[in-house]
Amino acid sequence: MGISYRLTLAGEIPPRDVVEVAAPDATEARTPAGNQLFSSARYEESGYLMNVSSGSNGYYDAEDDDGYWEWEPAEYVNISFDMGKDDEAVEGVTNMVTAVARVLADRPEDAALVLNGNWLLLTRVAGTLRRHRAQWWAHYGVDGLIPW
Repeated sequence: MGISYRLTLAGEIPPRDVVEVAAPDATEARTPAGNQLFSSARYEESGYLMNVSSGSNGYYDAEDDDGYWEWEPAEYVNISFDMGKDDEAVEGVTNMVTAVARVLADRPEDAALVLNGNWLLLTRVAGTLRRHRAQWWAHYGVDGLIPW
């Protein structure tokens, strides 16, 4: 079983705009519903597989520092980072957070970063970033990669 992180950006955003920042080498495909899907196998250089897709009528929930968090963006783009659960996961997490920082610096939308669909790690609402689960950030030593 691997580890999955998902960065969601709220808004009607062309996925290609996000791909240009997150993984310019990504290849394009179509989902069964006809939506764009970009994928980049970055295992060797970054330690993860990245997928970028868009959707509408989203619903997300996760555990946060205060208990429970819910979010329902009308339009959104998801960037998923899938990595193995091994010694190289630390490097993958560092590279993933670096990619998230690039996307957040380039895009102004509300955002959320979630671990394994269960644990809220970061939110940006109305331009304000908030870190959740401080122990996770400290464990991986990635707290300084995103300007809070």
